[in-house]
Amino acid sequence: MPSEHVEFTREMREAGYTVLVPNMLEFHFSLIEKVLQLNGYNAVVLHNSGPGVMAEGLKYVHNDTCVPALLVIGQFLDALHSGQYDTHRVALGITQTGGGCRASNYIHLLRKALKKAGLGYVPVISVNMSGLEHASGFQLTLPLIRQVVASLIYGDCIMHVSNQTRPYETHKGETDKLIERWNADLVAQFNRGAGLSRKAIRENLARIVSDFDAIDRSREIKTRVGIVGEIYVKYSPLGNNGLEAFLRTQDCEYMLPGIMGFALFKIDNRIEDIRLYGGNPFKMLVCGVLKRYVLDMERILIDAVAAHPAFVPPSSFAHTKTLVKDVIGYGSKMGEGWLLTAEMLELAENGYENIICAQPFGCLPNHICGKGMIRRLTQVHPGINIVPIDYDLSATKVNQENRIRLMLAVAGDALAKRRAQELLIAEDEAAAASAPACEPGAGCEPGTGCEGCKLRDGCRKAV
Repeated sequence: MPSEHVEFTREMREAGYTVLVPNMLEFHFSLIEKVLQLNGYNAVVLHNSGPGVMAEGLKYVHNDTCVPALLVIGQFLDALHSGQYDTHRVALGITQTGGGCRASNYIHLLRKALKKAGLGYVPVISVNMSGLEHASGFQLTLPLIRQVVASLIYGDCIMHVSNQTRPYETHKGETDKLIERWNADLVAQFNRGAGLSRKAIRENLARIVSDFDAIDRSREIKTRVGIVGEIYVKYSPLGNNGLEAFLRTQDCEYMLPGIMGFALFKIDNRIEDIRLYGGNPFKMLVCGVLKRYVLDMERILIDAVAAHPAFVPPSSFAHTKTLVKDVIGYGSKMGEGWLLTAEMLELAENGYENIICAQPFGCLPNHICGKGMIRRLTQVHPGINIVPIDYDLSATKVNQENRIRLMLAVAGDALAKRRAQELLIAEDEAAAASAPACEPGAGCEPGTGCEGCKLRDGCRKAV
């Protein structure tokens, strides 16, 4: 039976149809917006938020659907109803992973919502690498993929080093100003067709990390917090009630794993599926080439950050995958799958043991691989402090933030105890270093000195 959906055609693209894109990562998507424009698409990343978005989502999507679907579709419909766009010259772009998560069905829920709202004539573009849908007006070409990957790499790098810089900056606001400067710089490079080669990416990343490392910072020790969860709620301020903005008010340092890990996770899954169950060998070849390219970009990023000891570099995808070898099966790959569990161990290994697991209502994979793995993770990594936070349109922001405050209070107590222990150890080491060496016959075993003296309390030299 042929599909009834409206196709985004070449004629629509050439006519300059506005392609609306839902927002998720502020910095990353600002670059992707520019990349799409450079490739001939009149793309606009949406920034509308507030009660109207939620109201539109609840009005046109069943309230038993997962929160990300309600918010993404609500953002689209809120924009279409705003009067800002000509609904007869607009298209909507949305990704489809092709997995078992309901995210693969967002596009069908969106079309149903559009029809219900009397906007069934608006074309919807499926951005996917699974062959789910094709639109003559939109093609994932190799140059476009390279440019999107470059944008994700730049975004991950700036997100990673800025999160380690902002909490300690001596002059408040300096980090955000540097982010804005680099945004303008990279967009200018894209406009010139620059900043996309391997050499240019390597040079830009080195400059980015050096610039952030040059920001004057204090050396105080703060509570470190990691953020994991369903990809939309983890990154989107609309999805997590401004989680990052809240954490900035709590005098802590927070870290999010980069989007490149998720991209590699999805590519790796395609390869594993074909290896285990068969499939198109050409598709496996393409996925293999793409994975090697993304891994190469990942290595450039890690090297750039690791060159500056002041920053904790991100872990490689290969290493992150090994962390869950005996914890959760690699066959658990719906939604974020095993990667969600692995990212919690990655964060704990890198010093971010206090972890917020952002759980959207109705996301079964997230509840299994996130909340469902907490007990096992505490066995694998004692001391890990995980709090699952449910994000639902009916949940109150106050309750969510109070639960996070409680987690931070526990984390603060643990940090204070650890610092006290480190201080005692340092004092003991200093005392041992300053104590005079014992002479033979002073109660020490020959050649051991005071550190190995069995009669330390009665040592004549120490007295």
